[in-house]
Amino acid sequence: MISSSEEPPLGIIVNPKAGSDVRRVLAAASTTTLEEKISIVRRVVLGAIEVGVDRVIINHDPHEIARRATETLNGIDIDIVHRSLHFNEQDTIEVAGIQRREGCGAVVTLGGDGTNRAAVIGWPEMALLPISTGTNNAFPAFVEPTIAGTAAGLVATGVVAAADATDVMVVVRVDSDAATPVGDGLALVDAIVTQDRFVGSLELFDPRSLRMAVLARSDPSAVGFASLGARLDISGPALVRFVDPERAERHVRVATAPGHYATLGVAEAMRLELDEVVEYSGGGVIAYDGERMWRSQPEQCLRFSVCADGPAVIDTEMTMRLAASQGFFESSGSGFRRSEAPP
Repeated sequence: MISSSEEPPLGIIVNPKAGSDVRRVLAAASTTTLEEKISIVRRVVLGAIEVGVDRVIINHDPHEIARRATETLNGIDIDIVHRSLHFNEQDTIEVAGIQRREGCGAVVTLGGDGTNRAAVIGWPEMALLPISTGTNNAFPAFVEPTIAGTAAGLVATGVVAAADATDVMVVVRVDSDAATPVGDGLALVDAIVTQDRFVGSLELFDPRSLRMAVLARSDPSAVGFASLGARLDISGPALVRFVDPERAERHVRVATAPGHYATLGVAEAMRLELDEVVEYSGGGVIAYDGERMWRSQPEQCLRFSVCADGPAVIDTEMTMRLAASQGFFESSGSGFRRSEAPP
């Protein structure tokens, strides 16, 4: 991956499986087809070209989304990362690490909460612009890909400073009193403790199995546990402890997945302050951002906290406004970095 370009490249990470798992059968989540992902990638690259990006680093996948999206584009170097595939989140983690080493000025992701979580594990300090194509989409934004590519390109090339265009996100951190790590210990949106039998299951959460949720945010418009705090009249980070709905005195209805509502039994609900520690013992499966990732043992004491040390997410609207304030989009100015001035 050697390029003569003096501009930092733009990174793109595509999860080819995002938006297509078994939860489409169990709930009513939409499906993001391969053709739509190809279209999104192409629009992102075209938007980035418009503001001076001349190199993109993007992951290879078995469906060749990157090649099919960009093979007819001119005026830009497309570096497709070919490497052995694991067919799990490790692929995203490794590609993010490569983009970090290659000095990408920003990264656009196509996926859901889990895809973005893996990208952040691979490169915690990245300037990230997430495009929603997954099942759980509380973290990524619904943004038109052309404009997403333009905004990410403005940050990647330094036209707009990342410090001015990004918001540092609040995340959930998890650790343990045991020597065994709790997976990677990161959730961008929520960390859930359940009494499920299996790690890795993609089934919907059974309200009877839920034990505790630590939420980085309380968003009344979100689908999934991100909306739980708001539905319990809590703003900001929150802790919710559950009880079997049949034995609960307090209940809440939540859209736990697209098109799927469930009644949850609530034992306790409260707002959390940043860095406040919540302990949990008793064992169970820990789900990070909707993905059952790790099993704790009954003798372990887990510690959950909400911290303001997450990834820097590009604010698309702010980025475009800052570029406009510099006259970047005006044809009479010197801001254009393309080889050809606009008509």
